[in-house]
Amino acid sequence: MKQELSLTMITHRSIEEGIALEKGKNSREYYDACTVIEMSELDMFRLGIEENTPVRVFSSSGEVIVRAITGIQSLPPGVCHIRQGVWANQIVPAITQSAGAPQYSGFEVTVTPAPGERILHARELVLRSVGMWTGEDDATDP
Repeated sequence: MKQELSLTMITHRSIEEGIALEKGKNSREYYDACTVIEMSELDMFRLGIEENTPVRVFSSSGEVIVRAITGIQSLPPGVCHIRQGVWANQIVPAITQSAGAPQYSGFEVTVTPAPGERILHARELVLRSVGMWTGEDDATDP
């Protein structure tokens, strides 16, 4: 089995993310709803991973650690989905195609197993991404 897989990423709003957003971006509900990558069963098999395995997702713009789950949406092999939010934003390309909005869907990512890796919470992820993380307020998962 491969230890990395190239997939086409789509991001969009989801009911799970919308409900959790009402509780706040620092809530456990938001963390649980948005720290997942949905993949086809075949792609998970190809990576040699099981449900809820941490994976590293790389794009041309960055990387993020999230949990892999079997797609709630119907996803064909080769396509994956991260719900819009802080975690997806780490890998969304800044390319706007002159439309003023980032390319939220249809970009290439590479997914690799990341067993034992910690999924950062929203505040820590944002502070790290803009170079403001000092590590002083040692963030813990929500």
